Amino acid sequence: MSQAFDALCEYLRRNSGLVMESSKKYLVESRVMPIVRREKLSGLEELVALLQRGQSPKIAKDVIEAMTINETYFFRDKSPFDQFRSVMLPALLAARQNEKRLRIWSAASSTGQEAYSLAMILDEFAARMVGWKVEIVGTDLSEQVLEKAKKGIYSQFEVQRGLPAPMLLRHFNQIGESWQISDHIRSKVSFRPLNLLADFTALGRFDIIFCRNVLIYFDAVRKTDILARMTRVLAPDGYVTLGASESLIGLKTELVPHPEHRGIFMRAGATSNAADTPASRFAQPSAPSATLPPGFGAAALSAARFRTAG
Repeated sequence: MSQAFDALCEYLRRNSGLVMESSKKYLVESRVMPIVRREKLSGLEELVALLQRGQSPKIAKDVIEAMTINETYFFRDKSPFDQFRSVMLPALLAARQNEKRLRIWSAASSTGQEAYSLAMILDEFAARMVGWKVEIVGTDLSEQVLEKAKKGIYSQFEVQRGLPAPMLLRHFNQIGESWQISDHIRSKVSFRPLNLLADFTALGRFDIIFCRNVLIYFDAVRKTDILARMTRVLAPDGYVTLGASESLIGLKTELVPHPEHRGIFMRAGATSNAADTPASRFAQPSAPSATLPPGFGAAALSAARFRTAG
């Protein structure tokens, strides 16, 4: 079993860039064994042999997708979204007043909560962005999660994780036990499949790139390569946001930390300008309160809009 596990990890590394340590053995087996049972294979060894021979592209795709489905939720970690609202957007809205164009990339977007969280924040700026062309692009290796993202339908558990109640009431419609994000917000986001190991110059240039909680799965060489190619599609004064546990330490890259805001990275030559451009140059709306709007007590909201599962 150990040899099969090692061979499977090497296959994943070559084909998706994922680096799975021995400590992740349980996770790997728990995600691929359902495929073994579905295909009526004798075990992990037979699955690995099949993958190595390249006999079933569909099974290979299913294995990679099973290993690349990552947990996500609305406004995950909060701080990056606060910085998006109060730092990145004000600076770029000031800098793009003539162009009136903004492009945002949610890399490894999974089931779409990150991209839709950004879209909901952008909706707060709608009155100040009349005439602007804004595009949010969400990409992921897994077509399975992208299909869910495109539909924008989430369970009650999913909408209760990180999503402020006012945003739920404003941007979602209840469908049975689930909630679907409004057509208005979904129209702001497009989703497409993408392997970060592949060329992504065809995506075009971006002003903001959210690439959070994905680089931790790559080795240093692949991290450096991905960041180098991301920098090439980043606007000269653009921003990159990484996950809370991710950093550029030990990596050779043209990106450097923002001089004032942890977790934001910019091109090396752009940080001096960022320090000279206060966020107050373009006033931003305040974040919606996480409390319920007037007249909506917790019990009233439960009775009026929520249906208790089970």
